[in-house]
Amino acid sequence: MNAENTQESSYVSPLSRRFATPAMLENFSELKKFLIWRRIWIALAEAEKELGLPITDAQLAELRAHAEDINFAAAEAYERKFRHDVMAHVHAYGDQCPTARPIIHLGATSCEIGDNADVLILRDGLLILRRKLVNLIDRLAAFAEKQRSLPCLGWTHYQPAQLTTVGKRACLWAQDFVTDLEEIETRLARLRLRGVKGTTGTQASFLELFDGDDAKVLRLEKLVAKKLGFDACFPVTGQTYPRKMDSQVLAALSGLGQSAHKFANDMRLLQNLHEIEEPFESDQIGSSAMAYKRNPMRCERITGLARFLICLEPNAAFTAAGQWLERTLDDSANRRLSLSEAFLTADAILQIALNVAGDPVVRPAMIAANVKRELPFMATEAILMAAVKSGGDRQELHEAIRRHSLASAERMRDGAENDLLKRLAKDKLFAKVRDELPHLADPVRFVGRAPAQVNEFIKTVISPVRKKYSADLGMSAELKV
Repeated sequence: MNAENTQESSYVSPLSRRFATPAMLENFSELKKFLIWRRIWIALAEAEKELGLPITDAQLAELRAHAEDINFAAAEAYERKFRHDVMAHVHAYGDQCPTARPIIHLGATSCEIGDNADVLILRDGLLILRRKLVNLIDRLAAFAEKQRSLPCLGWTHYQPAQLTTVGKRACLWAQDFVTDLEEIETRLARLRLRGVKGTTGTQASFLELFDGDDAKVLRLEKLVAKKLGFDACFPVTGQTYPRKMDSQVLAALSGLGQSAHKFANDMRLLQNLHEIEEPFESDQIGSSAMAYKRNPMRCERITGLARFLICLEPNAAFTAAGQWLERTLDDSANRRLSLSEAFLTADAILQIALNVAGDPVVRPAMIAANVKRELPFMATEAILMAAVKSGGDRQELHEAIRRHSLASAERMRDGAENDLLKRLAKDKLFAKVRDELPHLADPVRFVGRAPAQVNEFIKTVISPVRKKYSADLGMSAELKV
């Protein structure tokens, strides 16, 4: 095999190669995980020394000196020998820190390291998603503001319905994502470290280290949590932190996927109607065979990834439900996949959605043409009321409108335009309102409070978001591929 093709000869997840962004890939990297492990070992040793255990300044200095130069080769060799990743890194760290070797991992169990590190990684992942979500909400809101008054057909059951506006519809998308933002904030606020609790969560090993001093054991956990940037730990745990927290986090990510799926599917439908289109670059190819095509590939990618994300949620639910007593290890392999893949997928979805929301192409002429095709039917009630007010017989007028509507609809099925207004204008029953027909069928009359609703939504919902997260706004929306 050609050495130049070595990278292409092994499977690499499309999430890392094609979709996810560098920030999220770094967050779930092996390097970051092991750096956090060493950070936890240092925090534990520092706290133990502060509480009186015989740990020297020289040992702590040695640990800090090698906090970031992880000897991966040694750790991999130890893991092949021990079949235990945490102990492999304990020994690899100890090789670099011979003076501190005796006190690395003192009193701890593997989950003191792995679980607490996972919580830090989950927190940082949620922060990355939060920033992108805020920018997506901002872009959709800007689009809604710009198009607040542009009348368009509403669609129920994917059949023409009462008019709305392009901006009002965009508020529906933004509102879903605001709900996701609120849920992510809830998950961030409720994240807890496992803490320092020993093998089965009883803190027996630490009680032994501190000669039965209960107060010092409690103080140890608070000190370690503070050094790791957290105020709270779970009050009680088994060997692991409750996997219920993973389930709740993935539920929030699944909700984000649901909102993105709805947004992208709506965009795909609108692109088919030629009303709104996702960005299309000058050199982009829509089809290898049909050169004229302008496929909504960005939104199709969002929906495909969103399905994958939504389907990852039950993994965490089953893991939470399947934990035996104080712990079982069947969570480990699943969590290595489901947690990282869910965050990478959510990251990719938001990046694509940012790109779409930043530059959608609106086709006012086509929107107006679609409205014109259906609006005469929707205007019939207003026309009926105006004709009655001018002295007409309501029942006679209703029957005339019914007959003309059916005839015009039948004509449209053969490809002709909607001629209902022309038919009514020629009918003597509507002679007194003939000049009013264009006004009675003005699209602006049929959007209700949609423009005002956009203004209210921006003021009451979007403006507070923009104010709270102003420092996060303005990020790039470039696609990886």
